This record gives sequence, C-alpha cells and structure tokens, in this order.
Amino acid sequence: MKKLEWYILKQLLLTFLTCMLIFTVIAVAVDSSEKTDDFVNSGLTTSQIIKQYYIGFVPYIWGMLYPLFVFIAVIYFTSKMAMRSEIIAIFATGTTYNRWLRIYLVGGLFFAAVLWVATAFWIPKANDLRATFQARYIDNPSAAEVQRGSSVYLRTDSNTYIGMRYYDTSGKMGNNFFLNRLKGRELVFNLRADMIAWDTAQRKWKLTNVVERTVGPRGEVMQERPEQFINLNLQPADLRHDNYLKDKLTTPDLERYIKAEELRGNEGVNTLKVEKYRRTATCVSVLIMTLIGAVLAGRKTRGGSGVHLALGIIIAAVFIMFDRFSTVFSVKGNLHPFIAAWIPNVIFSFVAIYLYRKAPK
Repeated sequence: MKKLEWYILKQLLLTFLTCMLIFTVIAVAVDSSEKTDDFVNSGLTTSQIIKQYYIGFVPYIWGMLYPLFVFIAVIYFTSKMAMRSEIIAIFATGTTYNRWLRIYLVGGLFFAAVLWVATAFWIPKANDLRATFQARYIDNPSAAEVQRGSSVYLRTDSNTYIGMRYYDTSGKMGNNFFLNRLKGRELVFNLRADMIAWDTAQRKWKLTNVVERTVGPRGEVMQERPEQFINLNLQPADLRHDNYLKDKLTTPDLERYIKAEELRGNEGVNTLKVEKYRRTATCVSVLIMTLIGAVLAGRKTRGGSGVHLALGIIIAAVFIMFDRFSTVFSVKGNLHPFIAAWIPNVIFSFVAIYLYRKAPK
C-alpha cells in the first residue's frame, strides 16, 4: 500500500472513532436522563451502575449504530477532501476513479469484519450484562417470564411430546404433567404425574405420583410410582420467555437455540432467524454504505459538507425504514427471515450501482 491508501484509511478510521465517541456520549447522556429515577430506586452507586449496566450498554449502542457511524464518517471525511480539492489533485496525478474507490472498499471490508466478529461474540456478552440489569431494576420482573398459571405444551425430541397445565417459573414446578412418546402415528408410551419440579442437586426433573403406561404387542403395561426422576432434555430456562434472549446469545449459541426451538415447535422462531441472518447482512450493509458514501461525497458541490451530510442522513433514514418494514413482515407475516434481513442490502446495492455510474470520473 502506498501513501495515498494509508492517508485515506488513517483519516477514515480517525473520523469514524471521533464520530463513534460523540454519538456514544450523546446516547449515554440521553439514556441516563431517562433512567435517573430507576437508578435512584435501585440503590446502586454510580460505579456499580457503570459496571453492571453501562459497560454493556455502550457496546449495544455501538452494534446498533455501527453502520451509521461508518456512513457518516465516510461522508464527512470524503466531503472535506472534496471541498479542499484533494480528490481533484489525486485524479490529476493519474489515479483512476476505480483505484480511489478501491481504497474505500478496503476500509469497508475492514469495518465489516470488525462488526462481524463483534456481533457474533463480543456484543452478545455485553448485552447479557445490560439485559440482566434492565430486567432486574428497570423492566417489570415478570416481563421476561412465562405468566404464572400458564400451560405448557411442546416437543422435546422428534417423537416425544410433553405438557403441563400450570407452570411456575419462579418455583420451577408445575402440575398435571404428561409425556407422550410416539412411534410413527401410534402412541407407545404415556406418563402422567400430579407434580413436576426441577431438582437442582441432580439437575433432573422430579415427578410425584407417577402413572406410566407402555403399549406393546401384548397389550398395555401400567406401573405406578410415588416419585421418579426423569431427564427431559429440557432446562427450566427453556420454559421462560426472555425478551432479550436473541441479543444475549452468540451466533453459534443462537443457531443451536433455533434448532432446539424448531424441534419443540415453539412460536417466535422467525424473530430469532431474522436476528441470525441480520448479523451477517448488517456487515454487508457497512460495505455498501461505505461505497455509497464515498461516491456521494466525492463530488465537490456548492453546499459543501452540509449537502452531503443531509443526503447521507436521508439515505440512512430510508435504509432503516426498509429494514424495519422487512422485519415486521417477517415476524408478523410470512416473509422468509433470510429475505427480510437481506432486502435492504439488495435494494441499496442497486442504489450504489446507480450512483457509481452517474458519478463523474
């Protein structure tokens, strides 16, 4: 790499870090003003709030606004270069437009790679810290749990179904439990119990007043037991509805959880799938928005940086609108999660191609 490449990439990185720092300070200031009463009611000191909440909140904001940080940094820095006629001087040396744009492509790939690693492994760990604090001190404690008195019915493996009439998430116990095991379309095993509770010592489910029926070629065999331990391939945490779960899981854990939820036949899998596909799609969005910003701001205009920033904000707003609409259509409708996550990228890829063809070279 020559001096030109290092100069542009260095200035782009510094502008990005400055932009990220400014937006982080604003986000923390706004969030702290909204949650002042909650912080006071929690009884925690300032250092405890920072360690238990804001250390997780800041990476969450970075992950959410990362494409916007990159887009604004590219537009602002490139616009300044255009206003100082630096881009004209670069082209005057014989540098082609494609070679100049290729520098931004390298920068976009770098930013996209950092975001991919962060969203897959780092940010979920920070979200776990933030979500734990928010669920404990800010949200309604019952918001992340199944409502008491609710019934449960799900599949634990390919041929086993369980259910209970009542399940208490705080006590990790329920009543009127049943288990059915099928072979093809025929019922071959049925188990019923008056009570079911999680035993923390053995890490198994304890059943009380068990009636077990096995259906075989020679008829039905019934057994009764006062109590029995059973492994259901199911943890108490699996029976809780955590609104922050998709944000707290790393990408490998998220993929495993999606497979388990599909096996159990639970609802809300589309939300998890959209999150899975979006983690990759957002990284590609960073690359696309980097190229759009470079092409858009690389031309010298009378309005200066203000015009470029205004156009950039409009494009970013339209991108976010497409992203929100596609998510709603997938979660609430029948739109495939992969399509929902990638629709904005497909649309704005054509926008990038159009701006590239119209750009003066």
